[in-house]
Parts: sequence; structure tokens; C-alpha cells
Amino acid sequence: MRSNDKIYVAGHRGLAGSALVRRLEAGGYRRILTRTSAELDLRDGAAVADFFAVERPDVVLLAAARVGGIHANDTYPAEFIRDNLAIQCNVIHQSHLAGVRRLLFLGSSCIYPRDCPQPMREAHLLTGPLEPTNQAYAVAKIAGIEMCRSYHRQYGSFFQPVMPTNLYGPNDNFHLENAHVLPALLHRFHNARAAGAREVTVWGSGRVRREFLHADDMADACLFLLERAERPELVNIGTGADVTIAELAAMVKDAVGFRGRLVFDPGRPDGTPRKLLDVSRLSAMGWRAKVDLAEGIARTYRWFLENPEAVRR
Repeated sequence: MRSNDKIYVAGHRGLAGSALVRRLEAGGYRRILTRTSAELDLRDGAAVADFFAVERPDVVLLAAARVGGIHANDTYPAEFIRDNLAIQCNVIHQSHLAGVRRLLFLGSSCIYPRDCPQPMREAHLLTGPLEPTNQAYAVAKIAGIEMCRSYHRQYGSFFQPVMPTNLYGPNDNFHLENAHVLPALLHRFHNARAAGAREVTVWGSGRVRREFLHADDMADACLFLLERAERPELVNIGTGADVTIAELAAMVKDAVGFRGRLVFDPGRPDGTPRKLLDVSRLSAMGWRAKVDLAEGIARTYRWFLENPEAVRR
């Protein structure tokens, strides 16, 4: 990637996109293109075509997506598959037509098979049934990965899919029901502490395991790949370590300063039993995650407290 490249970050106000913008700015990149969803609806094919025809970016970072936790995915599957397919098809195809030199597409570790061998290698994709609660989202993201591969195979486009693990950090969605597990827990513990509650209920058994990566680490890995990768192959981005949801809840409890007890609700779905990425491909290239999980949670809670308007939005 070149310092004078015009770089379009799709989804710049979200968790992943905002981290990518921060990392680009820190790296000295100044020609950064952004559009809010009100300014450019990426589901609108004609609007996306007009944008690319006028702006003609050199590099595209596709972080825009409809995302959510188990409850949201299970409740709104039609929106998750429809919106994500539309966004991906429009942005990837128009990037090809506009001659975009490099495109980076963000997938998600939740699209690996439900009972995937652990840790999950890139080669495990499409080797087994998906987790039913997020199948619509997973199918859409798999289609995006296959689009990148197909455009590279047919046209030689350097469109690279990457597979981040569970992200957290500033500009996350902290909705109490529709958010991913870490921000939802953080918000729940915050409310419990403010209300003087004696206990907090955590969805599920607490025994399933998850890997968490700070969004700033994800962004650093993405730029590392854009600046160094020689082939647009699928690459996992993670820490290579996981925790149980019970362990995560205890860490969030400590960060928030809640003194009550934890109660687990096994009537709520757990989702996939374990999702740990094999990060050997990225590690062999020389990249490692830097943000410790406990410190990352503490930093995220500080941001949560300092940005009440963003949290409500």
C-alpha cells in the first residue's frame, strides 16, 4: 500500500471500521474516504456504482456489515443475509469495475463449522454444518469470501478475505439484547452496579469458550497484511487463546467494579461450543496481538463511560 493511496473504509463508524481509520491515520495515510449509511446506502447498487465511478479509490477496506449477537442473529435472519449479501456484492463488484488495486474483506470466525476441530484453520471453512443460530449471517459472509476468491481467480483482483475472531473495543454495539457477548455483559454489569443490584444473570451455561481480539489489534493486523501480503489468501486474525464465558464474565465484573454474584441461565442458547482460531499463518508472517484481554476490557469500559451518546446510539 502506498502513502498517497486513496483508501475507502466502508463502515467507518462501526467497531471494526473506526479502528481501521484510527490505524490508517496513525500510519500516516491521509487520503481516507468515508461515508455514513445516510450518505451512501451500500445496499443500493446504483448509489454504490455512482460513488465508485466518481471517487475511484485505490484501496477498499470492507468493514460494513449488519452484525449482532446470538439473539439478533436468531431473531432477524432475513435482514442478516439480505443486507450483508447486498453490501458485499455491490462493493466488491464495483471495486472490480473501478480498478481498485487492493480490497480487504472482513469475514468472521463464526462462519466456521459448528463442530469444527480446534483451533480452527483456514482450510476448515465449508467442511461441516454451521451453527443454526447464525447460519444466515454465516452464509452471507462465506459468499463474500468466495466472491473475493472468484474475482482473483477470474480477473486477478487482489481482493483478500480475512477472518477476525470476536472483536471488542470503542464504537461497539452495547445493546443489552442484540449485542455480542462482551459489550452486552459490560453494559449489563454497569447497569447492575448503578442500580445496586445483588446479582447479574449471564446467558447460557458459562462453559462455552470464546476468543476475543481488541479492534485496534485487528486493524493493525489488517494494515500489516495490506502492506506485506503477497497473495490474497484467507487469513485468520486472532490471539490464539480463549476463555470460558464464565471467566469472561468475571473479568468484566472486575473491570466495572460490580460486587454482586453471577447467575447463569442455561435456558438461553450457548451457540457454538468453542471458537478458537489457528493463527499460525499470520504468526509465521511476523504479526502478534498486543492488547491483553483484561486491559482491553478496562479500556473499553473507560470508553463506554466517556461516550454515553455513542453508547446510546
